[in-house]
Amino acid sequence: MKEVVLITGASGMIAKSLSKKIDHEYTIRFLTRKKTQPNEYEWDIKNGTIDESAFENLSHIIHLAGANISEKRWTEERKKELISSRVDSAKLLLDTLRKKNLKLKSFISASGINYYGTKTTETIYTETDPPGNDFLSKVVILWEKAADKFQEQNVAERVVKIRTAVVLSEKDGALKKMIPSIQFGLGAPLGNGKQYMPWIHLNDICSVYEFALQNSQMQGAYNATSPQHTTNKNLTQKIADIIHKPLFLPNIPSFILKLIFGELANALLEGSRASSEKIQRMGFEFEFPDLEKALKNLLKK
Repeated sequence: MKEVVLITGASGMIAKSLSKKIDHEYTIRFLTRKKTQPNEYEWDIKNGTIDESAFENLSHIIHLAGANISEKRWTEERKKELISSRVDSAKLLLDTLRKKNLKLKSFISASGINYYGTKTTETIYTETDPPGNDFLSKVVILWEKAADKFQEQNVAERVVKIRTAVVLSEKDGALKKMIPSIQFGLGAPLGNGKQYMPWIHLNDICSVYEFALQNSQMQGAYNATSPQHTTNKNLTQKIADIIHKPLFLPNIPSFILKLIFGELANALLEGSRASSEKIQRMGFEFEFPDLEKALKNLLKK
């Protein structure tokens, strides 16, 4: 009998790619707002409803649900949604497990590399560093506290929190947004371009989750970020080089980004490095530790 893994955030690129990667080892179920496939189960976070049959013979939950941080301006309503989609969804899972008196082998939750703060420094952050004090840090702190409750309340044998960097994929996310502007000669670094951009290839973030499932010694927070660091300027230039397009335009001024995106612009204009040594010491090996090779893999298919 294969162990059963329940994945939230079914429509996201990580959930889709991860499920394909591990479905030969595990029985995969998804929680989704609208069921379209036999292995999907409906839930409604706002109304606190969930199809409890998704929890039968369940061993693991991979909690990827969460509204997209960079999709819309951060109005007060949007900020509440960003937190609720992560925290209230975890609470609904926890309450259901407690109600059914079930205990998981593992609860593996997405988290954010923004835990350390939206700022550009020369610090290379490790998992023992304290959190920042801005909005994104607050989101991640609450997200991780919601995950920790699964172990605190004896509902999971272990909790793993994957502090995820910018995921590079040609299918979605930052890279998909950057390519068209560069292709049409409109690409340029953001602000001074010196902000670091922690990144990870889609294949590697899926491998991190698979690794966390399979390694019962893994517990607590892990930075999921490539060991090779880059800046916004360097990433933009590398993409342009690989798709053979010149960068004509000067850097996009910070004030323009702030006019367009409001407070969200800070997440684009600031960034520090984070270390992946902890997960590498556990035995994890990156398939794409090098930015150029990662981009070539994604852009030259």
